[in-house]
Amino acid sequence: MMRGLGPAAAAALGGRSAARWCTYRRVTVAVCLGNLVAVLLVVRSLYSAPGYFASAPRRVAVKYSEEQIRLVEESIRIRRAAVPVELVEAVKKLEKVFAREEKRRKELPLELKQKVSYEILERMRDLGENSNTTEQREALESWRLEKLKDIRSASAQNLLMSDLSNEESRMLKRALELNWRMLMEDIGLWIPVSVWHTEHDDKPENEPEEEEIIAGPPLPPECNAQVHTDYGGAAVRWGLTHHKESAADCCQACLDQAKRARPGALKCNIWVYCPSEYGCYSPDKYEHKHQECWLKQADHPKLNFKDRYSESYRDAHPSAPVVVPWMSGVITV
Repeated sequence: MMRGLGPAAAAALGGRSAARWCTYRRVTVAVCLGNLVAVLLVVRSLYSAPGYFASAPRRVAVKYSEEQIRLVEESIRIRRAAVPVELVEAVKKLEKVFAREEKRRKELPLELKQKVSYEILERMRDLGENSNTTEQREALESWRLEKLKDIRSASAQNLLMSDLSNEESRMLKRALELNWRMLMEDIGLWIPVSVWHTEHDDKPENEPEEEEIIAGPPLPPECNAQVHTDYGGAAVRWGLTHHKESAADCCQACLDQAKRARPGALKCNIWVYCPSEYGCYSPDKYEHKHQECWLKQADHPKLNFKDRYSESYRDAHPSAPVVVPWMSGVITV
């Protein structure tokens, strides 16, 4: 059809065809394709550039000597030998045992534990308030054996116990036989263990007692020093404000006071000294300190305490020690 068209008509037709091809959509597609090609070219140039993977770590085959290999094997052997295999196995076994015991403990229902605790309390009340731990343990063990006997007898005769079902009887029987201690813990029952202490005297007969060392100068015979002894008497000089360096000095102070005493005044014939660095106990309200020296007088000296405070005295005076801390003597001229 275009064969008969003139040059001007053909040019006009070609211009309109070009205008139809250069639309906005086609130009956008062409630009996107151009950008995609440019990106592909850039990526290709980066991957093909020398040294791009130069920083990547390379695996290098390292050859070890026989001595190095031997040392590595030796260290592995020592490390394996150091593992406490027996201990690990024992711990695993204990964990299994504890897990089984915990499972058995949880199986016992709360109502059954309460029944058991009520029966045990009744048995303990029957003993009375003055029962000792040994009697309580015997009564508890007697109740356990009786309960087991009743459960076994009822099971052998296919009978039901009056207060327990078959399932409860089975669980209680297992608890009394295998988990008795855990059952006592669950119901809050604890009886202290009785400890019997026997003091053995291995000292040979007729062997003299060891003399206790007294700090300071030796005491003269007229002092008649006695350790762990407290004599009573009228106070000639209060020890609260009268301190001496040693027991010998305290005794000498008593001797000196007796010589210098005025006619009709009290003359010291008893001295009491505190040799303990921690002070000495006395039932009065004062705090008696180290090196206190009491000068006393008595026509007929009497002992307050000797060697040890009695149990009855310590019960009445909880702060009293076991051993009498004072030392004293009666002067003989």
